[in-house]
Amino acid sequence: MRRREFITLLAGATTWPLAAHTQQPRMPLIGFLSSFSPDARREYMVGFYKGLEETGFVEGRNVAIEYRWVKGQNDQLPVMAADLVRRGVAVLVAIDGTAAALAAKAATSTIPTLFIVGADPVELGLVASLGRPGGNMTGVGALAVATVAKRLQLLHEVVPEAADIAYLRNPTNPYYSTLETGELQGAAALLGLRLLFLNASSSQEIDEAFTNLIAHRAGALLLGTDPFFITAHDQLVALANRYRVPAIYPFREDVVVGGLMSYGASDFEAFHVVGGYAGRILSAVKPADLPVRQATKVEMALNLKTAKALGITFPLALRGRADEVFE
Repeated sequence: MRRREFITLLAGATTWPLAAHTQQPRMPLIGFLSSFSPDARREYMVGFYKGLEETGFVEGRNVAIEYRWVKGQNDQLPVMAADLVRRGVAVLVAIDGTAAALAAKAATSTIPTLFIVGADPVELGLVASLGRPGGNMTGVGALAVATVAKRLQLLHEVVPEAADIAYLRNPTNPYYSTLETGELQGAAALLGLRLLFLNASSSQEIDEAFTNLIAHRAGALLLGTDPFFITAHDQLVALANRYRVPAIYPFREDVVVGGLMSYGASDFEAFHVVGGYAGRILSAVKPADLPVRQATKVEMALNLKTAKALGITFPLALRGRADEVFE
C-alpha cells in the first residue's frame, strides 16, 4: 500500500528536505526544482526516493539533493534553475509542470535534465520525440491536459442540472491554460454546456474569481491543472464549500482537505519513474537513451462528507469507479 511505503521509505530517507551543507562533498548532486511546495508533494516524493533506491542511490548515503520549491511563484523558476546549474548538479530534476521544465531547458543544454509535464513534451520543444528524446532532456508526460475533458464530463454527471460551468485557469502559465481551454471548449459543446472562463494567479485574484463566479451564477467549477492551484488548495476548497459550488479538482490533495472530487494522473507513478531515471543517469546512462514515459494511471477521489454538505449524491456507478472515497 502507498501509505506503508511512505512510512518505510521516508524513515530511511534521512531528514527531508536535507540541507546541502550536511552532505558529503564527494557525493553526486541532484538539483530538484518544483513549482509546488514541499508539503504538497511530500507523499509523492516517496515515489521519487523509491525510484532512486531501486537504482542504488539513497539520499545522504551516496547522493545529495539540493531542493528548490517556488510554491506556485513561476516567475522564480528561471532564477532557481540557473542557481542549480551554477552549483554544478549532476542531474537537474524539473517537475510539476511546463514552466519548471522550460526554465530548466533555458538554464542548461548540457546537464542531464528530467521533467514531469502535463502537455506534449514534443510540442513544447523539450525533446525531439518520445522514443528518441535527443539532447539532454527526458522524463514523463503526466496526462494533465488529456484528462481535463474527462473532468468536465464527471462534473456533469454529478451536477447534470448545472448548464454553466466556471473554469479557473492561471494566465501566467499559458502552456496549460491555452491547451486546456481548447480541450474544454470541444467537450462543452458536445455536452451542451456553457463555460465561464476565470483567471487567477494570486490569492486576491482567487477571491475575485469567486466573486465573478457567484455574480454569473455558474452552477459548478472546474479547476485548471496548474501548480499554483495546489499551493492555494486550502483557499480554493474553503471558498467552493462556503459558496456551495460543486467543484472538481485535478489533484487528490484537494479532496483530502475537503474538496468534493478529483480526477487526474497518478503523480506517485510519475515521481517513481523520474527517480529511477535520475539513478540511471547517475550510473552513466544518457538522457537521450531513456524514452519519455507516458503516465498511464489516473485516479479519482470522492469526498462524501463534502457531498452531503452540498446536498449532492454521487451516482453509485461513479462511487464504484473511484479509487478513494473519503467519509
